Amino acid sequence: MLTVAAALFVLSLLIIIHEWGHFLAARLFGVMVLRFSIGFGPKLFGKTLGETEFCISAVPLGGYVKLLGEGEEEVPPHLRSRAFSQKPLWQRALIVFAGPLFNFLLAWLVFALFFAVKGKPLMLPEVGKVVEGGPAARAGLKPGDLILSVDGVEVRTWEDLTREIRKHSARPLILRVKRADRVLEVRLQPEIRTVKNLFGEEVKVPVIGIVASGRFETERVSPVFALWEGFLRMLTLIKLTLVAIVKLIERVLPLSSLGGPLLIAQMAGEQAREGFLALLLFSGILSVNLGVINLLPVPMLDGGHLVFYALEAVRGRPLSARTQERIQKVGLALLLALMVLVFYNDLLRLFPRWVPRIPHP
Repeated sequence: MLTVAAALFVLSLLIIIHEWGHFLAARLFGVMVLRFSIGFGPKLFGKTLGETEFCISAVPLGGYVKLLGEGEEEVPPHLRSRAFSQKPLWQRALIVFAGPLFNFLLAWLVFALFFAVKGKPLMLPEVGKVVEGGPAARAGLKPGDLILSVDGVEVRTWEDLTREIRKHSARPLILRVKRADRVLEVRLQPEIRTVKNLFGEEVKVPVIGIVASGRFETERVSPVFALWEGFLRMLTLIKLTLVAIVKLIERVLPLSSLGGPLLIAQMAGEQAREGFLALLLFSGILSVNLGVINLLPVPMLDGGHLVFYALEAVRGRPLSARTQERIQKVGLALLLALMVLVFYNDLLRLFPRWVPRIPHP
């Protein structure tokens, strides 16, 4: 029950925020919003407030806002000034862009809230394990040693330590190390080894042969710093999501790594058991993913519409309705194929014995 409730919360939050971005931008530019729907398909129930019908529909895998003049329907003469199709190109583009933008804003605020409430977690540059036969073992480093500096440069976190070691490549280093109540100087030379990165690719990096202890220290931060740190984390996640998409296209990441609503529900349930803030943080991460995916230049997505508007700006006139319809059909086919794939992956994870595996060439 908790998993279902958590999944509904996460999906509803992301859909509402995304569509609310479109809704507010449309209202800002005077476009009439006919319907604001959470979900697709048949309407389950709804209520009209002002000129907009707010409703919940049967398929909770997305949502939409229906704007006056968005399709091919006839617009009454007295409402043409409020039709989406009659607005300047830049306004139409901003209305479309506002959905993903609100997803990014949600993520930013969630991350900032996390830092404001919990503080900034810092993984200490403390040795948890020394790899036998490695440079650190030969130099005499021991578990529990806290590394203070690398060649005179102070390191406060494990990330700082990794960055400094990689900056020096295979050149000899002098580490200042705190061991119990003593401070020592340790000289060693990193070795270049092949390791796997976040995406499973083999890369050559300098290593000294230690493993982090995993001990964290929490740094309390001001609200202003929390906002800044949340913004940086949002940018980092946007970059990471884009890189992951490229790796999927290059087949560095297998398509089997993709997940859909069932995986999201499973992960939402796990995060909910950790607490509401953990669930909110998970929502922020998904919100970044949703924002980036919606900006991809794929027909039927917001990014596909923005491509149409870019072509309109270059050509001085929009593509014909027939051409746009054909391209949209291709986009719909791609999205349906993707939905089938992620559902298959989800079922394979949940029922590995019952779902037949598709052979790969």
